[in-house]
Amino acid sequence: MKAIQSKWFFLIFLSLIWGSSFILIKRGLVGLTPFQLGSLRMIFAAVFLLSVGFRSLKNIKQHQWKYIALTAMMGTFFPAYLFSIAQTQIDSSISAILNSLTPLGTLVLGALVFGLSFQRRQVFGVIIGLLGSALLILNGAVNHPGQNYWFATLAICGAICYAINVNLIKKYLSDLNPLSITVGNFTVLLIPAFIILCCSNFFEVAHLPNVRTSMLFVGVLAIFGTCVANVIYFKLIQISSPIFASSVTYMLPVVACVWGILDGESLTLVQALGAFIVLIGVYLSARK
Repeated sequence: MKAIQSKWFFLIFLSLIWGSSFILIKRGLVGLTPFQLGSLRMIFAAVFLLSVGFRSLKNIKQHQWKYIALTAMMGTFFPAYLFSIAQTQIDSSISAILNSLTPLGTLVLGALVFGLSFQRRQVFGVIIGLLGSALLILNGAVNHPGQNYWFATLAICGAICYAINVNLIKKYLSDLNPLSITVGNFTVLLIPAFIILCCSNFFEVAHLPNVRTSMLFVGVLAIFGTCVANVIYFKLIQISSPIFASSVTYMLPVVACVWGILDGESLTLVQALGAFIVLIGVYLSARK
């Protein structure tokens, strides 16, 4: 019973953190380019994690570093840029909604590639959640005809990366401390992110007031939306199933839509219905 309560607590808390990440990305893009934002997010997170968890790296065995590198690229590096670029053309709430495709990818890839088992009820839960997400997306497209929905494919690619990541962690890193995984991930990413930042003319504009303000939002995003959230996420994967852990993405649109409304984005009754359907899908996919 305690384990069941713990996984639901982690799921809800993680939903609140990650659901708020999309509005922070939106604010960060006011003064930064997508590549600057993604790079700074990883650099800030790496510096913070290494300062508080450097000793945890000793727990990573030599043969595990290749999986640490893979999960770093799939779980953080590519999605950080893909979602940032996507949000230059689509609302933060729509970006969060597309992120809810992660459980479907997790289920399909887990069964076909990683040999993980699943139950029929989980399949129904994923399908129902996907239908709710589709309702949100289609209604959003009707009400926002001026947005370029080709950029939405980048968010979908980011969701696929997340799906690969969760399966990799469950199969190859489930015996490793969540903090060690997180610190290891960002140790791998620090240099590539810094190189991309140097190539983005960031240091030529870093003195501008709007850039500095955006950096504050990215700092909050890095510490909470990346560092704290990743540790919680890896712990959730270890104490539950990949499908349950990835179902956190079904909750994100609800949180992100609330932030979007507060920031002037619109939410229709049809979208609210879609959010409710999503929550039903979460419940079904979580049950064993």
